[in-house]
Amino acid sequence: MAQNCFHPSIEGAQHGAKNLAQFLDYAKKSGASGAQPSNYMLQDGAGFKSAKEIKATFAKAKMTLDGVSAHCPFWVHTTAWTGSPTIRPFLPPEVARKSPADIEKWTEDYLLRLLDLCAELGVKIVPMFWGVAFGWEMATGYPWGFWKGGDYDLLKEGQDRFVKKTGKLRTHARKLGLYLAHEIHPGTAAMCADDFNMLVQICAGDKCLAVNADPSHCWEGESWETRFRKVGPRIYACHVKNFVIRPGFPLRAMAPNWPDRAMQFVDIPSGDLNMLRYVEMLINVGYPQRYCQVMDCKTAPLIVEAESAYRDLDATSANGMAYVRDHLCFPLAAGSFEEGMGA
Repeated sequence: MAQNCFHPSIEGAQHGAKNLAQFLDYAKKSGASGAQPSNYMLQDGAGFKSAKEIKATFAKAKMTLDGVSAHCPFWVHTTAWTGSPTIRPFLPPEVARKSPADIEKWTEDYLLRLLDLCAELGVKIVPMFWGVAFGWEMATGYPWGFWKGGDYDLLKEGQDRFVKKTGKLRTHARKLGLYLAHEIHPGTAAMCADDFNMLVQICAGDKCLAVNADPSHCWEGESWETRFRKVGPRIYACHVKNFVIRPGFPLRAMAPNWPDRAMQFVDIPSGDLNMLRYVEMLINVGYPQRYCQVMDCKTAPLIVEAESAYRDLDATSANGMAYVRDHLCFPLAAGSFEEGMGA
């Protein structure tokens, strides 16, 4: 009998109002069999819950632990040097008031402890994204000619900065056998596939540099298939998320309210992207096989991260989990459909 290679799961960062037990209860009732809690859901005061307590909570809920979403602290760590106030929402108030250098050091220590916890939990794949290591000028991606001058080179400076600032975290991840799965994303250290491959190159092919595939961030010219086939061998994690592009509206505009923006995250079934084709591509580039080998399990998670500017968040995510369960976790073909022809 043909077997499924996926199971439905959910990302927890958008559901931070829930504690870990509440989040797992909601996910279970919505159709998921696994979950990817955020780092905040694992906190306990100034530290983290014990691995024993976290495992017990998952066991009680009869859910699999499909990674720990660490996007926020990693982004803060590699962005703090810019002095941007945008990092403050992700920090304790007393830390947010510190200097950029102190914030970077605090976040590095926090992440080292989080990686230790992941290793103790048996979580070897950590979805995340690196911050604005190359500076806000380059993060715009705007094709003008002011990134290099007689006395500066923003690209070269950013490359040196990335290698230096991430070195301790990458070394620790390699030591623990972990993969840091960067979500290629606007406004991060790698905004397209070529950017990510550059990071791998400047870090001498560091094996811990992995990719968290998310098609909903491919909305400025690079299709999800182009992007993820370029980095296919390094895809160790994934999100399932959809969007729509409103024709005639500028993709880059200072619109703080989501309903005013040209690109809208939406429920998974109705977006512009074909999720089934995306999942087939993930199979083709080896994501489920790679995940199952590293995590020593039988199925890989399709992790829902559905959002909407209009629809209630819990309802949007529940709809996404049910859709993944019912439409994307399908039995794999045992061979080519041509093999039985003429028999």
